[in-house]
Amino acid sequence: MTEDLQPSPAPAHPLSILLERQRAAHLADPSPSATVRDDRLRRLLRLVTENEQKVVSAIDADFSGRSRHQTLMADVVTVTGTIRHARRHLARWMRPVRVPTAPRYRPAYNRIVRQPLGVVGVVAPWNYPCNLSLCPAVGAIAAGNRVMIKPSELIPRFSDLLGELIAAAFEPEEVAVAIGGADVGKAFVALPFDHLLFTGSTEVGRLVAQAAARNLVPVTLELGGKSPVIVDRSADIAKVATKLVNTKLFNAGQTCIAPDYVIVSSGREAALVAALRAAAGRLYPNGIDGPDATSIINDRHFRRLVGLVDDARAKGARIVELCGTGPAADTARRRLPLTLILGATGDMLAMQEEIFGPVLPIMTCASPEAAIAFVNARPRPLSLYWFGKDKAARDRVLSQTSSGGATINDCMWHFAQEDAPFGGVGASGYGAYHGEHGFKTFSKEKPVFYQSSWSATPLFNPPYGRLFNALMSVMRRL
Repeated sequence: MTEDLQPSPAPAHPLSILLERQRAAHLADPSPSATVRDDRLRRLLRLVTENEQKVVSAIDADFSGRSRHQTLMADVVTVTGTIRHARRHLARWMRPVRVPTAPRYRPAYNRIVRQPLGVVGVVAPWNYPCNLSLCPAVGAIAAGNRVMIKPSELIPRFSDLLGELIAAAFEPEEVAVAIGGADVGKAFVALPFDHLLFTGSTEVGRLVAQAAARNLVPVTLELGGKSPVIVDRSADIAKVATKLVNTKLFNAGQTCIAPDYVIVSSGREAALVAALRAAAGRLYPNGIDGPDATSIINDRHFRRLVGLVDDARAKGARIVELCGTGPAADTARRRLPLTLILGATGDMLAMQEEIFGPVLPIMTCASPEAAIAFVNARPRPLSLYWFGKDKAARDRVLSQTSSGGATINDCMWHFAQEDAPFGGVGASGYGAYHGEHGFKTFSKEKPVFYQSSWSATPLFNPPYGRLFNALMSVMRRL
């Protein structure tokens, strides 16, 4: 009778149930063949290519207006290229890696075997929802893992579409999508994954790392920060301006590696502003009304950006709006032109927070050394950009600053390189993925020592005596 009065155990969370299903499937096939992995990648490729217009439309609707061409470039073609790259190189990535063996242990030999970790969780942000959901998943799938994806609640149409497409192409034990708000996200990052990759803000990244640490889950954090642009005296200002406008207005600046502020040599600020005005008029002649313009994701972020500009103006900055023939701003559509903050100083909020929008502070420095010191006095950025022709000055900046990555004489293109790792450092994150680097992130590189039948190791067995001492004398010299 007493047993009947005991409370029933709380039901397991649906995400925990899904995780256990994937883990059981992993244990049943802990090292999928290249054929199985390639089939999963092929299905993912077909999912994207056959539904690219649905992806474009869903993202456009979530943003209330996003450049179709930029979505194709950043959220479709980049993803399909990542998948094709993984398929081409998968067999090589999976091979055991030969590593040297010290002479004293030969004829034994060493190998590194790359094994799947198990179940990988991917938490994706809203700014490039298809890219940042699926590109990490490509590395995890190629490495032989099961994958759970949590897209952002700020892009509900794309999240629902992704859930439908993944469910149609994969069994839940292979790849699954967890849809929901902040409560689902909180439960997701608390799961005992075998690896968790999070892309988002530094503030939220700290919380994710704390949640994962409770289960000793290894984490890759792809965060943000303030990515500086250093314009050397040797730079071609017109070319610099074109590249800055192109990348700063791509997705309305809502990019974690977008140029966040510019340091230009004293005396060249006016020339840069004039060149930026000309470039903006050429690339976006209708300003925020053009077909290539993108809206800010929601009202809260729009108000935050306006607040950064108002704060800078109140603290003495000169504000310049590069709006072409269109209006300066459109609150109803959440659209802002490229807005320059001239005379930016460290006490302005725009120089303290990651901007994540079409607002660009510009400050001057008297020397390259002063520019380097300014960058180094702040948290390490996700990206750094340098423009100029002086190779010695370029190499000095690269060697004396630390950033997750860098692009020289352009912006953001280091992200697109499949054969180079992408990741942050310090406050901008840790860990990396892309290409083989992603495959390795989502694998356990297990060292294996293959002993020979002609091994000399019995000579090291007790009882120890003169022979052992002689061997130690020899080994000290090897």
